[in-house]
Amino acid sequence: MTRIALVTGGSRGIGAATVIRLAQMGYDVAFTYRAEEEQARAVAKEVEGLGRRALFIRADLADLSQAEEVVEEVVGEFGGVHALVNNAGYVQRIAPEDLSLGDWEKMLRVSLTAPFVLTQAVIPHMKNAGFGRIVNVSSLRALTGSAHGVHYAAAKAGLLGLTKSFALALAPFGITVNAVCPGFVDTDINREQLQQKGAEILRQIPVGRVAAPAEVAALIGFLCSEEAGYITGATLSINGGLRMD
Repeated sequence: MTRIALVTGGSRGIGAATVIRLAQMGYDVAFTYRAEEEQARAVAKEVEGLGRRALFIRADLADLSQAEEVVEEVVGEFGGVHALVNNAGYVQRIAPEDLSLGDWEKMLRVSLTAPFVLTQAVIPHMKNAGFGRIVNVSSLRALTGSAHGVHYAAAKAGLLGLTKSFALALAPFGITVNAVCPGFVDTDINREQLQQKGAEILRQIPVGRVAAPAEVAALIGFLCSEEAGYITGATLSINGGLRMD
């Protein structure tokens, strides 16, 4: 039986690398994107080049009704969902005193509430299949906090509690739920900061470099595999030794 994966924010960075990794593992892959249609088409073409089916869906996950609709579309097109990677998110660097309630609420909708809604929506399909893999992409900042991203760190930390709670609830049904916390990764979202403070950042990372998106995708892919069936409720850091738990 062909398994189906859904990756949010799959047109670039960690998301795009994860889409490709899952296709290499034999998954047919649906993924969302917000604005980068040309990039989304390129990722879908690469999936199809691997002999897998691809479906790319434009969605703004700040609108929670769209999150539910995404799952309905994937199930309607592919017939189910066996793996969900909650990767969509964004960074907003702003001083705590300048953070508006609107900024706070949007960050929580995209980075915490949308993963909750998506997870709720896929549960019946995973239970029906007797197999499920859910991976939540959190952040190093969930563990360290952020002086210029209070709302980002709070949302990503909340994602860790969400992960553990769903892991407890879903373990009896063959569904695992885990979180990954990437450190600095060579993606668009980090590029400006790396350009401005790259040397300072690299001095703090024991391995002396930032991660490639494919390295994070490899970890996510493993958590979506059969072999990872005994790992659930885990928070796995991938940060080059920047923080050692």
